[in-house]
Amino acid sequence: MAQRVEHPLDAAFAALLTNGLDGAGEALRILVNEASKIERNHFLNAQPHERTIDRIDYANGFKPKTVMTRVGELTFEVPQVRGGGFYPSALEKGSRTEQALNIALAEMYVQGVSTRKVITVLQSLLGPEVSISSTQVSRAAEQLDAGLSAWRERPLDETPYVFLDARPLRAGS
Repeated sequence: MAQRVEHPLDAAFAALLTNGLDGAGEALRILVNEASKIERNHFLNAQPHERTIDRIDYANGFKPKTVMTRVGELTFEVPQVRGGGFYPSALEKGSRTEQALNIALAEMYVQGVSTRKVITVLQSLLGPEVSISSTQVSRAAEQLDAGLSAWRERPLDETPYVFLDARPLRAGS
C-alpha cells in the first residue's frame, strides 16, 4: 500500500489554518527548510538520489540552527553538502538573530535605551518565553560600538569633497 507524502506547502497552510497567525512561525520554518533544500539541489546540479554527470557534490544531511526571529525562536534544518561551500541564502551564516532584530537592537542602542528596557521590548516583540540576558544585550552593544568606531575611523582615501551638515542649538535647549 502506497503511503501518501504530504507536500510541504500543505503543512505550512495547515499550520496557518489551524493556529491562525500563531502558526506563522511554523509556516515560516517549513518554507525556509524547503527553499533551502531546493537551493541545495540547484547548487549540486542534481535532485536527491539522481545520478548525473553534471552533479558537483553530494548532499550530506542536515544540521539544526536556532534563530531568533520576529515570530519567535525557530529551529531550521540547514542542508549540508559533503564538500562544503554551500549555505542557504535564506539564512545568514554565523548569525543567530534575524536582521530585523539586529536593526531594532541598533535603533534602541542609538536612542540610549537601557539594557533592562531592551530586554522588555524584545520580549514584547518575540514573546515572554524568549530568554534574553543582559549579557547578550551588552555583547550586542559592544559589537555595535566596534562597528561604529571602525566606520568613524575609516580612511576617506581620495574623497574630493566632504559635506558637513549641522543644526545650531541655543545654550540650555
